[in-house]
Amino acid sequence: AHVAALIKDGDCLQTGIGAIPAAILMQLDDRNDLGMHGGLIDDGGMALIRAGNINGSRKAIDQGQHITGMALGSAELLRWLAHTPEVVLRGADHTHEVGAIRQLDNFVSINSAVEIDLFGQINAEFAGGRQISGTGGSVDFMRAAKASRGGRSIVAMNATARGGSVSRIVPRVELVTALRTDVDIVVTEYGVADIKHLPNRARAEALIEIAAPEFRPGLLQGLKN
Repeated sequence: AHVAALIKDGDCLQTGIGAIPAAILMQLDDRNDLGMHGGLIDDGGMALIRAGNINGSRKAIDQGQHITGMALGSAELLRWLAHTPEVVLRGADHTHEVGAIRQLDNFVSINSAVEIDLFGQINAEFAGGRQISGTGGSVDFMRAAKASRGGRSIVAMNATARGGSVSRIVPRVELVTALRTDVDIVVTEYGVADIKHLPNRARAEALIEIAAPEFRPGLLQGLKN
């Protein structure tokens, strides 16, 4: 719901993989004239296209088309795609390409992460010393969003992991997937931190405010040290 409140009519969306991006799409059934341009379509995207919320009518390129690199979802999704020529699968040289995305006004990149540190650096690959994912295309989309007029990159994540025992907002990430300059807005269930134009200390304070309450004192102490 916090992320959905940041999405406006006419925005062109890219969403990543997982439960959080899927849940965000479910909250957009009152938006109009949305576009789709990204690496993935899932059942949430299908639902919005069927309902007419995503129609691509305001896109400067690929108008009326929904651009994606792959499909991941139910058998119903695959059957529907076979009879929906408006969904067009393209290679990464178009789906992830800044030269294409910069032509799309109000391009909104929505991805998740394993953890974020107080500088705004993102780890999307390592957890507990183990590699659990590759880099994927999230950094491509984050950076391309900056080339789009009105574009913005959003990282949406739960504030904690392992049943609430671990904070996903940490003093330093285990591995840097995305730079602190790549992220505009960070969202957890506790709120929204718009860190794009903030200096280091202010962005750290904004991120601590959306951490789980039980971890905020420790993060603040670390900031003082």
